[in-house]
Amino acid sequence: MRTSDDYSTTETLNLCNLACPLPILKTKKAIREIPAGRLLTVLATDPGSVQDFENFCILTGHQLESHTVCDGVYKFQIRVKK
Repeated sequence: MRTSDDYSTTETLNLCNLACPLPILKTKKAIREIPAGRLLTVLATDPGSVQDFENFCILTGHQLESHTVCDGVYKFQIRVKK
């Protein structure tokens, strides 16, 4: 994971090739160490991760700012709640 003091800087968590529920569990653990307001980018290859991350953000209050897919890699941008 990459870190910086810049509010807008993205932390990146590569969870490719992990199956449910590991992407969510590892994201939940990583978010505990990320300051509020920071943007977390999560990369995953599990097709079920789209619904999983949408639900995760609804339940936890973090904001899912975007999600895209390119060449089978899902990219989620999550703003850590304040």
